[in-house]
Amino acid sequence: MTDAEGTAVPVTIIGLGLMGTALAEAFIEAGHETTVWNRSAEKAAPLVAKGASHATTIVDAVTASPLVIACLTTYEATLAALEPAAAALAGRTLVTLNSGTPSGARGMADWAAGQGARFLDGAVKNVPGAVGKPDTLLYYAGDRATFDAYEETLKVLGGDTVHLGTDPDLAALYEMAVGSTLLPALMGFFQGAALLQARGLEVGSMVRYEVKWLEMIASILPTLAQEIDSGDYTRPASTVGLFDAAAEYDQEMAEAGGIDVSWLAPMNDLVRRAVAEGHRDHSISALVEMLRKPSAETALGG
Repeated sequence: MTDAEGTAVPVTIIGLGLMGTALAEAFIEAGHETTVWNRSAEKAAPLVAKGASHATTIVDAVTASPLVIACLTTYEATLAALEPAAAALAGRTLVTLNSGTPSGARGMADWAAGQGARFLDGAVKNVPGAVGKPDTLLYYAGDRATFDAYEETLKVLGGDTVHLGTDPDLAALYEMAVGSTLLPALMGFFQGAALLQARGLEVGSMVRYEVKWLEMIASILPTLAQEIDSGDYTRPASTVGLFDAAAEYDQEMAEAGGIDVSWLAPMNDLVRRAVAEGHRDHSISALVEMLRKPSAETALGG
């Protein structure tokens, strides 16, 4: 985005962890006047060497730019950092790119509005090294006019830039919904790695096959989503019963490989509950029904 005179909009980055640093570098490379601030001032030095300005106070950082992007760990951390500069936010746009819950995003939006600031909440759906690339996904939620005003500037961070809607918590909601896939998928990879190492094989030897497997999973997500949206699980490509039968091999695999597979137990329990409730011959996507009806033990906090 440029102003009326064709000059790139000045941007301030609050928080210079790995992601915050990547954001600042992308704006510097795109020709934006970039101001940076971090509690540990030494993290600013490499960016200053690349052309950024270092604000020594949070007030100076906020007043330096019409667009302030905070990339800290949580909404609580963001509020704590910005509180001393609350009055300076009036008339500016605040964008948060941090972890947290939808309620945290709503609270942040209310706080920003109370300071007279426009607000967008967002998420970077990739690693720091991907910031600035044409296919890198970032999504935002909040006032549409504010997003439209800064869309071209925000695209500096990734070409796949999406506005999810005007509810300020949508980015946090999607972040939690999409992000819930990450650790289970990684745990599956780590389990496979442990199995191969138990046989003296290099983990790198399975990466090509793992990627193909993940591509297959990606290919069936639209079908699974349609089944869940419609509530019709009667035309399965893979049944709950199939997964239930395979669960018995977990312990045998653990003993043969000398590895701990206890992380699978809660998922196997979920599958058994689905079978007990009549879903044996239904699509594996029927497990979502179990997630909508927590077990008595889970509901009691057990």
